[in-house]
Amino acid sequence: VQLQASGGGLVQAGGSLRLSCVSARRTFSNNAVGWFRQAPGKEREFVGAISWNGGSTHYSESVKGRFTVSRDRSANIVYLQMDNLALEDTALYYCAAARSSYSDSSRSSYAYWGQGTLVTVSS
Repeated sequence: VQLQASGGGLVQAGGSLRLSCVSARRTFSNNAVGWFRQAPGKEREFVGAISWNGGSTHYSESVKGRFTVSRDRSANIVYLQMDNLALEDTALYYCAAARSSYSDSSRSSYAYWGQGTLVTVSS
């Protein structure tokens, strides 16, 4: 599974962006998919994840209530809707497909990673 994240850009604080994650070669419709981010000088951290069928989602405390992960299995796309963005959301955002249909916040649960897409939030 080769993933590609897109949709990043420059946005003002309080604004919104929607990131997309697609698989270039194989479907990931039976895999859980997670979003992670890495700010300059910091460790990569979990943002949110969705189960294979979209029936279960979970988020980090820092984004809960502002970010939403969803998926369109027929189109093989996973989205990260980011609302009410804050300066501390600035980071390189990655999507990753898990080894199983349900997953957690641990990076080791994810086997397939895409390249990141940069989100910059300005004041």
